[in-house]
Amino acid sequence: MKHKLELIYFKMRALGEAPRLIFHYTEIDYDDVMSWDYYDKEWSDVKPEIPFKQLPMLIVDKKHKICQSMAIMTFVENLAGINITDPILNAKANAIMQSAHELFMPLNPTVNFATGEKFIKKRDDMMPFLISRFEDLDKAIKENDKKFFIFDEPRACDFVTFHHLDLSKLLDPSLIKKFPRLEKFLEDIMSIDSVKFYLESRPELIDVSIEPKLVIDGVPHPTGVKKT
Repeated sequence: MKHKLELIYFKMRALGEAPRLIFHYTEIDYDDVMSWDYYDKEWSDVKPEIPFKQLPMLIVDKKHKICQSMAIMTFVENLAGINITDPILNAKANAIMQSAHELFMPLNPTVNFATGEKFIKKRDDMMPFLISRFEDLDKAIKENDKKFFIFDEPRACDFVTFHHLDLSKLLDPSLIKKFPRLEKFLEDIMSIDSVKFYLESRPELIDVSIEPKLVIDGVPHPTGVKKT
């Protein structure tokens, strides 16, 4: 059964990225919609009406609201028929996904919004945690003899991990280079044709640490939750 899928989010490279990646990998059609276009209201007016008061949210068939990015990832994995049925491997994949998701704070807000001295301080303060978590992920992928964390084909946990590792390059491009196996993991994800197409066509995030913007249809827009 084909569903009408609408992914609602903002102007930032954050929790909407992993869902977009898995949508493109599985070649499932969806509409990528900014919050203000979907609701025709400012986020401050819409937020109280949203389950859990945050985005992204996936609207299914104009009526079902799936909130929380990890729930969206699991839904798409099941919809595409690539869910992990072995309970042990599924638990391991969930552990990877949750561990990678914990990189969200403060990595994503810093890259998307912090500027000047605040950016530098946040970057330096989070570095011990990032290194520790990168070490954990590096160890986890090395323990498996597969191309990705669970199989030779990516699953939801791989795309969540990819997003955060990839974003870290905009925080400090030297960090990922300390982990050749994780760097190879990024390269393997980026070599998938459908994913490569998305990565090359998605809005570019520019002027990080100065005045972050997303270049949408050739026009730079300040990152954030307001229409520009």
